[in-house]
Amino acid sequence: MAFDRDKTAHIHRELHSHLPPDPALRVKALESLAVERGYVARETLDAWIEAYSERIGPKRGAEVVARSWVAPDFRQRLLDNAGMAVREFGYEGHATGHLKAVENSDSVQNLVVCTLCSCYPFALLGMSPIWYRSAAYRARAVREPRKVLAEFGVTLPEAVGVRVWDSTAELRYLVVPQRPAGTEGWPEDRLAALVTRNAMIGTQRDLALPDTDGPG
Repeated sequence: MAFDRDKTAHIHRELHSHLPPDPALRVKALESLAVERGYVARETLDAWIEAYSERIGPKRGAEVVARSWVAPDFRQRLLDNAGMAVREFGYEGHATGHLKAVENSDSVQNLVVCTLCSCYPFALLGMSPIWYRSAAYRARAVREPRKVLAEFGVTLPEAVGVRVWDSTAELRYLVVPQRPAGTEGWPEDRLAALVTRNAMIGTQRDLALPDTDGPG
């Protein structure tokens, strides 16, 4: 049967006219349709969502960062060979096998980008944000990193340099942010709660403390 461009375009418009305009509602509608037609079980979808939001998401990377803050030996192992170090948490796979940790300091802010596509340590940080995959970010993060950081609310003094790391399929990066002052004596799980995905990409520098103070 010959391909009919106009007919295909009409079908496409008809399908989208029945979907809600809000992206979240569209996802929900497609999810319900997939379950209704037997393409996937509801339990499978729930397990997948839970895995990426609760376990495979940035909580994994946050655990690694928090450990590096409280355990100097682990911090050194992480900086020497991040792929091996994260195996101590049981995190293994292609996305973590070729991993390099880069550490922020008073004089350096690290920023990660993937100029060719969108390579990303998803096993530690979950799914990459849309802006990370955008052509604008991929191009501008290399050309004008300070301006890009400023758009994320990070204004750096001239004394602080920016190092841009270009991810590839063979090598991916994890930014280790600086530990916030006033967190001495905090347990790892509480420290991990401070670490954000953006901080581990490098588009956030200062981590916010909760209102309450003291170890918990």
